[in-house]
Amino acid sequence: MSSVVVIGGGLAGLATACHLSGSGHEVTVVEREPIPGGRAGRIHREGFTFDTGPTVLTMRNLLDDVVSAAGGDLDTLLPMRRLDPGYRARYADGSEILVKFGHDAMREEIARVAGAHDAAAFDGFVDWLRDLYDVEMPHFIDRNFDSPLDLLSSPGAAARLVRLGGFGRLGPAIRRRFDDDRLQRLFTFQAMYAGLPPSDALALYAVITYMDCIEGVWFPEGGMSQVPVALAQAASDGGAELRYGTTVTRVLRRGDGGVAGVELDGGEQLRADAVVCTLDLPVAYSQLLPDLKPHRAVRKGVYSPSAVVWHVGARGSLPEGVHHHNIHFADAWDSSFDALIKRGEMMPDPSRLVTVPSLSDPSLAPEGAHTLYVLEPVPNLDGVVDWRTQRPKIRESLLRFLDREGYPTDVVAEELVDPVDWQRMGMERGTPFALAHTFPQTGPFRPPNVEKRVPGLFFAGSGTTPGVGVPMVLVSGRLAAERVTTFLPAAGRSRRPQRPAAGTVGR
Repeated sequence: MSSVVVIGGGLAGLATACHLSGSGHEVTVVEREPIPGGRAGRIHREGFTFDTGPTVLTMRNLLDDVVSAAGGDLDTLLPMRRLDPGYRARYADGSEILVKFGHDAMREEIARVAGAHDAAAFDGFVDWLRDLYDVEMPHFIDRNFDSPLDLLSSPGAAARLVRLGGFGRLGPAIRRRFDDDRLQRLFTFQAMYAGLPPSDALALYAVITYMDCIEGVWFPEGGMSQVPVALAQAASDGGAELRYGTTVTRVLRRGDGGVAGVELDGGEQLRADAVVCTLDLPVAYSQLLPDLKPHRAVRKGVYSPSAVVWHVGARGSLPEGVHHHNIHFADAWDSSFDALIKRGEMMPDPSRLVTVPSLSDPSLAPEGAHTLYVLEPVPNLDGVVDWRTQRPKIRESLLRFLDREGYPTDVVAEELVDPVDWQRMGMERGTPFALAHTFPQTGPFRPPNVEKRVPGLFFAGSGTTPGVGVPMVLVSGRLAAERVTTFLPAAGRSRRPQRPAAGTVGR
């Protein structure tokens, strides 16, 4: 049986472990934190439970694929319910749109707020999104690329994507379909997840809108941090070993340069035929591979904007009409993205997300109180913001915003995370959203998930293919596992590891 070490017990690492253990490999996951999750962690404070990572869960089928690969049952390991509406969109003029699940329900909502023309346009919009997804997922997202020339292996799919307008701009594509400015914002803001202004993003990124607004949004019992708990259980049940509170300090190499295993912070060495690293790629190279020059995008790439996240535990009731996910769209739009992404400045008129997980699961807050997750997009550390002075300012700004919108502001417990904190946690440029999905950093142009100079070393996570977001990170785990499984037969699964070359890699 071949042995594989996975560095990092976040979503990418756990997905990798599930796929590898399910296919018969001996897998050890090494996670520095005392619990699984990585960025999708958890904080307990004063009776409140805060999920520190992603708050929006879409594409449940991808989670099912991961758990099933290890022989598990998703309904048993991770009970969840669909959120309907998935979002409440609130605009500066006081109007609201609810993103309802189901074509007919959403069409009726659009007719109510925007009129018959835009409601009729929604029919063609859904067809377009579904066509984009159907061509992109198997041909450009859920596959490994060895070279940009691999794009030529699916000429029909590429031609279809061109016909669908995938290489046009997202903003104009949506404006051609909908007259109402509120719908234009609602169906394009997702481009920010990819690190791009909605007006400039390629239309192919509308697949994110498909995942959010068409396939629907889910919430697990116990909160989002239960996702990695379930994946860890599935991996363990499938035979993987999970070691928490342990840090990998070296990638061990054989005399011929190939992977021989890893060394842990206590000096213990774990021998392995292959290693999958899920650290942010610049961090992985600087800490574990300092003798290698990283991929150009790792060194000089364009990184996504960051975010300030304020976890708030507050006494008091919620205002009428609040739902689990609430997007508060500001009046300014293009000018705010220009400031954020092009100039590296704070948004002059920021839009914000407020998630209220205690509304769906009251156990996450004491009686008479609520847990709030407040997110504002901000520049990454390449920007011009001094976070020593900005940090207290943005807290006060967010507090005023919550008060103005009627959310409870009697704060009992809190945790504010800014770009400096993200960097301290191992996220390059202080952003949890990794490399932006500009065209030169997408698909086969994104840093590869295989390090050919160190045979047996592979990568998973948001910095490599296919990219950012819970669905993409889960896919990255499957793609890394596919790389390992392809590599090991050729390398010889029963080969006895050679003695590592002393001092080849270290911090």
